[in-house]
Amino acid sequence: MKLSTGAELRISGGDGPLAVVCMNGGQSAEVEGTWSATVEWLVAKLTARLPDVRFAELRYRIKSWRRLPLCVEDARAAIEAAGGERTILLGFSMGGAVAIGAASEPPVVKVIGLAPWIPPQLPLEGLLGRRFSVFHGTLDRYLPGIPGVSPRLSRTGFERARALGVEGDYTLIPGAVHGIAVRPFGLGLVPLPRAKRWVELVAREIVGS
Repeated sequence: MKLSTGAELRISGGDGPLAVVCMNGGQSAEVEGTWSATVEWLVAKLTARLPDVRFAELRYRIKSWRRLPLCVEDARAAIEAAGGERTILLGFSMGGAVAIGAASEPPVVKVIGLAPWIPPQLPLEGLLGRRFSVFHGTLDRYLPGIPGVSPRLSRTGFERARALGVEGDYTLIPGAVHGIAVRPFGLGLVPLPRAKRWVELVAREIVGS
């Protein structure tokens, strides 16, 4: 589905009142958006567990944190197109910052950050009145040429949100790295360590909404 901003949305799952809009990570270079291996693998597992929930995967116009406002515009358009009476935003890596930026949309009841990138300058007021849950792998690190987000960064962002009065939970996943699945050399999806644990935790969080 083409969105009004030029981004794309892929919808799967049921037609119940709850929609989960999923946002990918990004990078420094201003490149065309792609579908996320992590989000795609996770959604495939979640739709089997939660058949009434509608899942919407967002493909940005440009997947770069240098164009974060454009990504947030794409996310707002995706929320509208998903059409949920209640909406959860699920953001992986840079998608965490995108989800926070779009959290003030009226249908949004919760934001779930998966190894979320929450830079110190990112405003968090949009989370007020929404629940904010963060899951992060203990082995997640940024290494040269290998994407990653330190759990310390997401924990600092989470505590900033809590200081504003935002309710939520922060959970570390022992042995997990950055991401849940990869698509090596354009082949099929390959789950990363502790992938099943990510599914269990996210499914529980969605059911509790």
